[in-house]
Amino acid sequence: MTEEAFVALAQQRYAELQALNKIDNFYDYEKSFDKIWRDLGREVLEANLSNVAADRRKKKHLPSLGK
Repeated sequence: MTEEAFVALAQQRYAELQALNKIDNFYDYEKSFDKIWRDLGREVLEANLSNVAADRRKKKHLPSLGK
């Protein structure tokens, strides 16, 4: 992932982070803040690892171990 790609992802979340300033309850602020950063972190991780499988539960078939 390039720096430009990361900055582009972060800029997409900037408006959401600024909207948090309107929240007067710290619990709701923290909950929303955490969700924004987790989503951004997931996007960055997926971009660094390339394509994510469509079914996250699908297991890979390994060759038999001598049977």
